[in-house]
Amino acid sequence: MKAVPLTWLYVPGDRPEVVSKALASGADVIVVDLEDAVAPDRKEYARTATAERLTDPQPVPVHVRINALDSPLATPDLQALQGLPGVSGLRLPKVTAPQDVVRVAARTATGAGLTLHALLESALGIEHAFAIATAHPALHCIALGEADLRADLGVRGDAGLDWCRSRVVVAARAAGLAPPPQSVHPDTRDLDTLAVSCAHGRALGFLGRSAIHPRQLPVIERAYLPTPEEIEEAEQIVKAAATDEGALALPDGRFVDAAVVASARRTLSLADRDRL
Repeated sequence: MKAVPLTWLYVPGDRPEVVSKALASGADVIVVDLEDAVAPDRKEYARTATAERLTDPQPVPVHVRINALDSPLATPDLQALQGLPGVSGLRLPKVTAPQDVVRVAARTATGAGLTLHALLESALGIEHAFAIATAHPALHCIALGEADLRADLGVRGDAGLDWCRSRVVVAARAAGLAPPPQSVHPDTRDLDTLAVSCAHGRALGFLGRSAIHPRQLPVIERAYLPTPEEIEEAEQIVKAAATDEGALALPDGRFVDAAVVASARRTLSLADRDRL
């Protein structure tokens, strides 16, 4: 996997041929969905097909989004996926409390490197964001499920979710987790609006985004990779820091401190991700 993943491509678990195509799509992580993308009468087939498809290691990391933890489908999902070499992470939908994460961690092989990723999709989940983010060492990420969250809050306009977005970004940072990826953009053809939305997400502190179609991947990657101007500025800052300590002045007169230098180094790491 690339050192800094930016794209997570969702694919329906009841279509193993689509999973195979997705693995060659260029997405950093593939998310096989057993939940919302699968009709109720296809759930059992999706679980079986996914387990068979992921019996062997895969060329890119594959996560599986299981069914809601309070549904009768979650336990058989976890049982079917347990110990499969092709599964590197589990995405847990509709997490509302830290106990949700702890219960899954106790029932899965997290000690063998399986990572957990919590999706917060309700007002209660948002209120417990930091507690969820610190629930267990196997939890590597928290993120929003904006469709369900929008319905739960009765929010119509996109701006109505910005407080929740910032809350999740802050909780992830406070817990020492990576910045969360943005939720999916549902219109797979309106790439211009996707680009604008990604720019807004980046300004809020998100890093990367989930997608539901391969055509969205290049747009997301371009939006989240640093621009040539940002790379040049970061190089200038890091170069100046190599010859000084503490607060320092750039040639244009701006003063920067250690936090700015650390941010510049993160920018350069992100710019170099494809060469790592």
